[in-house]
Amino acid sequence: MFSRKQQYILRVISFSMGFWSHSGKTTMFDFKEKVVLITGASYGLGEHFAYDFARAGADLILTARSVQQLEEVGARCREMGSRVAVIPGDVSVEADVKNVISSGIEALGKIDVLINNAGIADARGVAAEQFDSETFNRILGVDLVGAFYYARDCGRHMLERGSGSIVNICSIMASGGNENNVIGYTAAKGGLLNMTIQMGVEWADRGVRVNSVSPGFIVTEMTRPMLEAMGIDKWISSRTPMRRVGEAQEVTNAVMFLASDLASYITGVDLLVDGGTNASNGTFQIPPIHHEWNTDTPMVPTGYVPVQPRPDWYQALEAGVPGVHYPIPSEDENS
Repeated sequence: MFSRKQQYILRVISFSMGFWSHSGKTTMFDFKEKVVLITGASYGLGEHFAYDFARAGADLILTARSVQQLEEVGARCREMGSRVAVIPGDVSVEADVKNVISSGIEALGKIDVLINNAGIADARGVAAEQFDSETFNRILGVDLVGAFYYARDCGRHMLERGSGSIVNICSIMASGGNENNVIGYTAAKGGLLNMTIQMGVEWADRGVRVNSVSPGFIVTEMTRPMLEAMGIDKWISSRTPMRRVGEAQEVTNAVMFLASDLASYITGVDLLVDGGTNASNGTFQIPPIHHEWNTDTPMVPTGYVPVQPRPDWYQALEAGVPGVHYPIPSEDENS
């Protein structure tokens, strides 16, 4: 018989060993004997999701339009020990969606988790009053309608089995206005957020959970050099309370949590992974003048260095608030 202390040590060792994946990289999640379908799995966040679910022991159904890239991702996941079904398709084409789901079930037997990740945006920065109908409808077709096709059909399969988890990849632009001029994307993600809530409520008593993750501005290895070269990373940092860009792994962690049994009592929730952006009423890019007022009680540690220097017109209260930081001049002094 082991003593209590020995039993505790054994539990800790066993728990820690569960963190190790096929590749040797640690993971806190266990998806062994689970089948995970990931849309948009050929690059970007979808590729990250595929690798981390593979490391956590999941078998995978991977889909995207770019066949060669998708096959490469699938091959790497197989090297990690996963069974992988690579099935190309366009999320906005209902027949493709049905084929991916039926072929995936035929290959791997079931679908336990859907990661509704596929999405497109528009980098032109066109204002809403000038936005063309074709682009607007194309974005909605992929980001909202395609996500609905997958959630509906995977959801039906999960409901028949009495269990399942769906995680929709939403966006901070679903829950607030912004200066980025992407009306099609904002409209689609707003619809996806409400769809998440509605499905999460409708299916809650039948064993299927539906949640979403809303990333802020996230960089990947592919986009980092461009963002840093153009200075966009500094602009993103300047409007984010954590004062930095997000990392792909930080999104993956949130997605895997909501997909896992650790979130078994969570449904209809949108988890913001945005460094505090949506919690903020506005984050300074020009240094606030009040940071200069309390020199005897400075910020700990020193505050964020802004992107923009303080302009000349910003000096009206440089010395502080009259009557708070210095005495209000008396009438005698003014005479």
